[in-house]
Amino acid sequence: MTLDPIDHSDVSALAEALRPALLRVSRALRREAQRAGMSVLDAQVLGVIKANPGVGVCALADREQMTRASMSGHVKRLEQAGWIERGPAEEHDRRRSGLALSPEGARVLDTIRRRRNDWLEGRLSKLDERSRTALAAAAGPLLRLAEER
Repeated sequence: MTLDPIDHSDVSALAEALRPALLRVSRALRREAQRAGMSVLDAQVLGVIKANPGVGVCALADREQMTRASMSGHVKRLEQAGWIERGPAEEHDRRRSGLALSPEGARVLDTIRRRRNDWLEGRLSKLDERSRTALAAAAGPLLRLAEER
């Protein structure tokens, strides 16, 4: 599949060209989480907990832009699945409990990461060196696009 060159100074045209590509890659990576037996939200929440051990339910809900009640129910389900554990909160307030990955949660999250990397490596290996160089150069700017401001 050959695409016409994109005028990178035309932000609207660039957005139109990138959007479908990013959505398709994102969908494919989400499917890898589902094949490992975990929902996209499960993987996202576990990833946030891994990066922020001791995070509380309220802070987690705020980060994920969910209601606290919805996040509380989700956390209970993850806890019942054995993927997270409660412990000291990140604020070190003894009245609150924080969340941490259980060993099983870490294992499942690692499985998802490996599946996603394997899928991506398989696709990248089929590209020519020039295309891989362009994607390597785009990785940093794409991460900055996704940063919340």
